[in-house]
Amino acid sequence: MAVITVDHVRKSFSSLEVLKDISFALETGEVLSIIGPSGSGKSTLLRCITNLEQVDSGTISIGGDTLVHTDDQGITQYADKHTVARIRLRVGLVFQNFNLFPHFSVMRNITEAQMHVLKTPKDEAQDIASDLLRKMGLPEKADAYPFQLSGGQQQRVSIARALALKPQVLCFDEPTSALDPELTGEILAVIKKLATEHMTMMVVTHEMAFARDISNRVIFMDDGLIVEEGTPEAVFSNTKNERTKRFLSRF
Repeated sequence: MAVITVDHVRKSFSSLEVLKDISFALETGEVLSIIGPSGSGKSTLLRCITNLEQVDSGTISIGGDTLVHTDDQGITQYADKHTVARIRLRVGLVFQNFNLFPHFSVMRNITEAQMHVLKTPKDEAQDIASDLLRKMGLPEKADAYPFQLSGGQQQRVSIARALALKPQVLCFDEPTSALDPELTGEILAVIKKLATEHMTMMVVTHEMAFARDISNRVIFMDDGLIVEEGTPEAVFSNTKNERTKRFLSRF
């Protein structure tokens, strides 16, 4: 069953068309990696799905609700604010640069949204946060502040924060791009573990070996288009597309 459906989505910034008629679906339990050169539209696509950017036209449905659609008259309409709020809870986003609250402890970074968005009681929110910190290998960091953590630790906290809201889908926007190479492995290991637990995930990444290893399906984007889509084996080993071959030859 598709948890996210993207149909004929277009997005421009001024005269620059960043997404050009994008269509695909993400199935429940699937790990989808999106690869491609910088500027190909990968991050913009994630931002449209998570409603951080608004599309110019097309349809996005998440968990059975329609976030946005374009009607027969060509008018693009977003869902009402209550539906949008409900949809937002279904998709977690882990940013490149962590986006933790610097003046909050690790514990409060993970519990704040639980208490204010989900209305989870404080004790229960703290229990959830503690369980997630153990899962991330950071049980001793509950009282630390972001500036006291390494980049890899901060990213693991941001993953825990996203998981605390119990999303149906977890999206990663180049989750290792702000990390030193030594710290990249620990984040990739966390994402791999989530994959073994059948977490539905969409991962924008420049880590080709990781994308090949973790994914059920891979999308290659270039110049705002989906150039190729298929299994990791088909895209990485048996591609017939010359643009994909040129891109992968650098890795």
